[in-house]
Amino acid sequence: MCGFVGFLTEGQWARDEVAPGLLERMAATIVHRGPDSAGYWHDAISGIALGHRRLAIVELSPAGAQPMRSACGRYVMAFNGEIYNHLDLRRQLDTEGGNTGWRGHSDTETLLAGFSAWGLRATIERCVGMFAIAVWDKRERSLTLARDRLGEKPLYYGWQGAGADACLLFGSDLAAIKAHPAFAADINRDALALYMRHNAIAAPHSIYRDIYKLQPGCLLTVSLAQREPKREAYWSLPQVALQGAATPFAGTEVEAVDALEALLKDAVRQQMMADVPLGAFLSGGVDSSTVVALMQAQSQRPVKTFTIGFNEEGYNEALHAKAVAHHLGTDHTELYVTPQQALDVIPKLPQLYSEPFSDSSQIPTFLVSQLARQQVTVSLSGDAGDELFAGYSRYAFTRNLWRKLERLPQPLRRLGAAGIQALSPTSWNTLCKPVQPLLPGALRRSNMGDKLHKGAALLNARSVDELYLDLVTHWKPDGLVQGATEPFTHLRGNPLSLAGLDEVQRMMVLDAVTYLPDDILSKVDRAAMGVSLETRVPFLDHRVVEFAWQLPQQLKLRGRVGKWALREVLYRHVPKEMIERPKMGFGVPIDEWLRGPLRDWAEDLLSESRLRQEGYFNPVPIRQKWTEHVSGERNWQHHLWDVLMFQAWLKEYY
Repeated sequence: MCGFVGFLTEGQWARDEVAPGLLERMAATIVHRGPDSAGYWHDAISGIALGHRRLAIVELSPAGAQPMRSACGRYVMAFNGEIYNHLDLRRQLDTEGGNTGWRGHSDTETLLAGFSAWGLRATIERCVGMFAIAVWDKRERSLTLARDRLGEKPLYYGWQGAGADACLLFGSDLAAIKAHPAFAADINRDALALYMRHNAIAAPHSIYRDIYKLQPGCLLTVSLAQREPKREAYWSLPQVALQGAATPFAGTEVEAVDALEALLKDAVRQQMMADVPLGAFLSGGVDSSTVVALMQAQSQRPVKTFTIGFNEEGYNEALHAKAVAHHLGTDHTELYVTPQQALDVIPKLPQLYSEPFSDSSQIPTFLVSQLARQQVTVSLSGDAGDELFAGYSRYAFTRNLWRKLERLPQPLRRLGAAGIQALSPTSWNTLCKPVQPLLPGALRRSNMGDKLHKGAALLNARSVDELYLDLVTHWKPDGLVQGATEPFTHLRGNPLSLAGLDEVQRMMVLDAVTYLPDDILSKVDRAAMGVSLETRVPFLDHRVVEFAWQLPQQLKLRGRVGKWALREVLYRHVPKEMIERPKMGFGVPIDEWLRGPLRDWAEDLLSESRLRQEGYFNPVPIRQKWTEHVSGERNWQHHLWDVLMFQAWLKEYY
């Protein structure tokens, strides 16, 4: 795991007396991504400059240093990530006579030899791994940027400046791009509107105008002669889903579970490749427990596992993780986090996430990364199991709710929603109070009026896709972000062509191309790299992804329970009764904190005078939600955290 920076220009920034110092300043902003060493390369005549910060994982010697030149002299590359099958690629190159002698055993050198022998796209298509790549082609005088298939590694780019000093900036983090003198720092209000809807800014957008994220599975080529970037997809998850659904796995259920276990076991084996200490996050849930079980099955010593616990009811999975660790025989470390330890992370968030990001599980993710980094440099995680194997409860909930709603005429549903909303949440709580003792425990403790109002908002949906969008929406940004037009995304206004998939499959695809890379993978990458920890995600081995989409849907979702085939793999290693329990998620009690220890901090950032002066938000709906939340009438924790994380970011950088 590393980080890189770079720029392409025909202006002053590429001069010999300017470029080295500028690269060093840019790279210094991402030293956390690569604390072990730094490297710089530039070509003043061509106008290209590359800088690199290294976290040494494979090939710890200087033979793995970057930027690295190919043996043929044509390519120079800066690379962030890991190519898990690079030794297999080396053997292919040796067999084909594609290499004249290896200088070390890094995957960086393997990539460069592949580029020389097979070309850029053909090499990347052969790779199993996670990566962001910047490679300069000396012969063509062109720059190619590449990002892994599912978006594990970040990559930003964009033209800044004008005239002779116009400059293409690119790198692993916005902080590095911001360090270049050509950077304009104009906030993109349209992207801010997108952030307010989904608590993260979806690719290709970023918080800054004219700075973009390269989308997963894509290559981008640009040069001073052809400044408009040319983007092409070398892999497409929607296409994989459609092909898998059209040609499903035809074996028995047992054969399907056998094949899945074999693929996952190989993915885990490859991702255990490292020349430094390695471990895994363990929550005790299906996904992380499966990864750890397959790691321990292939390890001669106890795998190091890490979890954090909370004393607050409803937020603690540490006991379950400990039980799984004991059963598997791992070397387990747990930390019970005090509220103050969690609160102490909040001031770090604007720097950890260099653009606004408000998934509040960013806090425990940072804490478990910090815990793991005390003993290991690499940690495997169980992310992406939900998106691949229908694990989110909202899939069955949305499908079942829509099948009931569509039987009712929309005017009748609209009338019902209006009737519910005619009474305040407080009034509904009063009405429901006599029957609450008769309800299940979770509902008995809940704010029924709040839940009824949120449910009423779903009654107006005109399709299952619109219902799903409502469920994954925080703010509806119309009139909220001043001077903004919300961009279209695959969730809204720019739909994918998914004919042939059922409603649950469509939701899974949409999650995998939006929520997974923009939220989950961004959250984990930034939190872990904030403490110089490399994370790896075995479920995102593209061979596993492609097989998962060949599995018939009944091998994933049965009734309301998802991940059937994955559970069957896990139950071969861990007793079923140790795993079967309601899904808890990975959160912190933001709702309570905003009424307690965070109240003064939030009040300052959400003050009406401040919001008006800054000019980004219409303060009226924000102040209304803040008042309702503080009073306990409603729980607006997610909406308010969206605003607060932007406000904290704005305060940090402006």
